[in-house]
Amino acid sequence: MKRFGFKMKLKPGFREEYKKRHSAIWPELEELIRQTGVSDYSIFLDEETNTLFACQKQSSERSSQDLGSNPVVKKWWRYMSDIMETNDDHSPVTIPLEEVFFMK
Repeated sequence: MKRFGFKMKLKPGFREEYKKRHSAIWPELEELIRQTGVSDYSIFLDEETNTLFACQKQSSERSSQDLGSNPVVKKWWRYMSDIMETNDDHSPVTIPLEEVFFMK
């Protein structure tokens, strides 16, 4: 099982809205992510910097970041684009992180 970490940026003042939207994640989006082989997907917020840190386990080489051509994902991106830093296609600005330590 591979672990994958990345960071994104939340716009200031949208902590509660971000939590609200993710607590009601669309079932079809969650299923799509699971079908890709992603599990144990967590997102943490550093409130000082509005940096979101995401970590997920992958049973294949694919991650949630590989789903950008799917219409459900594109719709989610548009839905979230008002509260996050995004690219021109509404995808969140995502920066992959290198794993430098892991303790079993």
